[in-house]
Amino acid sequence: MKTLWIKTLVLLAFAVCQFYSQAQTPPITGIAHFAFRVGNLDQARAFFHKLGFEESFVLTEGGKASEVFVKINDRQFIELYPRTADSQPLGWMHVCFESDALSALNELYVAHGLKPPPVAKAGAGNLLFSISDPEGRITEFTQYMPGSRHTLDRGKHLGEHRISDELMGFKLPSADLAAERQFYVAGLGFEAQPTPSGVRLHLAAAPHLQIEIHAAKTGDRLQSLFRVPDAASAARQLSALGLTVKRSRNLVSVAGPDGNVFVFVGDK
Repeated sequence: MKTLWIKTLVLLAFAVCQFYSQAQTPPITGIAHFAFRVGNLDQARAFFHKLGFEESFVLTEGGKASEVFVKINDRQFIELYPRTADSQPLGWMHVCFESDALSALNELYVAHGLKPPPVAKAGAGNLLFSISDPEGRITEFTQYMPGSRHTLDRGKHLGEHRISDELMGFKLPSADLAAERQFYVAGLGFEAQPTPSGVRLHLAAAPHLQIEIHAAKTGDRLQSLFRVPDAASAARQLSALGLTVKRSRNLVSVAGPDGNVFVFVGDK
């Protein structure tokens, strides 16, 4: 009888641990988009078009484009914002993660003490909220909704000659590595694995994500990561487009018009 009780208690403890673990796992399914502020919107559009990516749709204000949505696949985009004042910095603005349960994610982050604003509907028709990281960068979270501009565009604008069809993640230089790690792990619920220069972040629900944070060095730029089947083939394709290509084993990189670094990670 004693042995039976011990087994029962062990199983109960295991079930409680499993439930707690699942309850604390953020319902993030992947990356929805990267956003960049660009100095010349036409040049930025031409750059991505050269890479084989098509525009999904454009939002306008006062008859001018205020946001351009470049399509990577049906669930992933690049957002381009034109600079409207000289004081606005160019380059990376934010990453947006996709969730299939945004209200639950918001509640989880409230419980983690992050104080996110309430979930709201964004201009393109999806649900959205955002949080600032320790260095002031915005991190967005979205849930695609029926009837939104993104949802209505599914199956469309998938360029036949896209250099890549997947946003993998990013490499982020940080001035305060410890604070950034705390934000992603204790705050957002990522798992961290130490690397020689920082940490690599993981999510059990999105094992394809590849996010690395490292101590910033002079001249460091954030790197956006795209997946490609073959690095050598990607390098040849990019070179044929007249771009300056850097390659190190399965990593191939090019710079955009504003100096943003785009890295294509080969499966081989």
